[in-house]
Order: sequence, then C-alpha cells, then structure tokens
Amino acid sequence: MTIPDAAEIVAELERILPDWIDLEPARWQRVEYALRRAEGGGPVFPTFESFVEWIDEDTSAEWVEGEVYFMSPASTRHQLLAGFLYRIIFAFTEHHGLGTVLTAPFKMKIPGYGAEPDILFIAKAHEDRLRKTFLDGPADLVVEVISPDSVERDRIKKYNDYEAAGIPEYWLIDPERESAEFYRLAGGRYEQISTPQGIYRSGILPGLELPLAWLTHGQQPTLVESMRRMGIL
Repeated sequence: MTIPDAAEIVAELERILPDWIDLEPARWQRVEYALRRAEGGGPVFPTFESFVEWIDEDTSAEWVEGEVYFMSPASTRHQLLAGFLYRIIFAFTEHHGLGTVLTAPFKMKIPGYGAEPDILFIAKAHEDRLRKTFLDGPADLVVEVISPDSVERDRIKKYNDYEAAGIPEYWLIDPERESAEFYRLAGGRYEQISTPQGIYRSGILPGLELPLAWLTHGQQPTLVESMRRMGIL
C-alpha cells in the first residue's frame, strides 16, 4: 500500500471538501506543513531557499533554522500604525532617492533566519541584495510593530538576530503602550537612542524626524500634513 505524501493529502482534501469550505492558500499551507512535519525525517525545509520556493507570497511566516513559524493575523491597530509608518518612510526615501522600502510579507534572509519585518528599508548601495521574493542579506533599517503574541520574539530573538546580522538601525514600536524604542549599531552592538523633545532623528535616513506623538492612536497626521512637516511639500 502506498501512503500518500502531505501534498497529495492536501490536494485530495481540496477536492472532496464542499465548495463553501474555501480556505485561503495560507490555511492550506499550514495544513500541508503540519502533515509534512508529522512525516518526520528532519526539517521540512532545510534551507531558506526551499522555504521561499514553497511558501505562498501572501502567507505570513518566518523560517528559523529549518522550522516554519506562521504569523497570527495582525490587529487593526497594528495595521494602521504599520501602514502609517510605511507611508512616511516611503515618501521620505522616494523624495530623496535613498533606496527601496518594502513591507511584510516580504522576507529577509540573514544567517539562520528568514525574517518577515513589518517594514524594511534597503539603501541604494545595497539594492543588489534584492531578489524576486526576498532580501538576500540585512536591510539598512528594520521596523517591527509589536503584536501581543510577538513581544518576546521582537524584543529578544529579533533584537539579537538583527544585531548579529549587522542591521544598522532597528525601530521597535509598541502600539498598545504607544511607545517606541530606537536602536543603532555601534561596535557590533545595539545602543538605544534617546528622543529629546519627543522626536526621533534617524541615523540611516538623515533628515527624517519622527515625532513620538505621531504614534498615539488616532493622532497620526494625514500623509500630506506629515510630508509638509518633513519638508517634502
């Protein structure tokens, strides 16, 4: 008797389930991964490249030394704040021609880790690291917006991995506490940067000033207003 593999089981489930049970690709990939992992025989995806080839482009997941960790759906507050930060960073970098800004679920490959930052900036000098579906190497700036289930991961694991990978600047934004921490690499270690007058001045993006008041829920300025305050308009 031939035992079907995980992909065949998933395909058969898709065929026999009623039409009203319509799972998006991310759900099916969770099922397939669980089945393939249950088969044993070592990591399902021993390399980051094999993981990227398999994962759907709209599925939020990270690869850690052969293991896949699927991300929980983001809250409305998380998405609004991440979207706001993306818009102002994108507007600033585009205006000054500084590089490329991308968002999750775009992946970033660093040693032993296929991360999925909320926002990543790649300077023009490093745009050769960009591949079709991932960044092959560290970004110049990473922004993580903390979710309730990602506090430990963002504050400890990602902090340590980003530091070891040589990511020059790391923003850690907590929408629930309406707080922010900013780190810059100095001598191979992260140093937390103070925010006098309640304004953060980026080292990687010279001239970009982020008022911490903008992180307060419901207090974000419009894109036009923020661009005026950044001197773009």
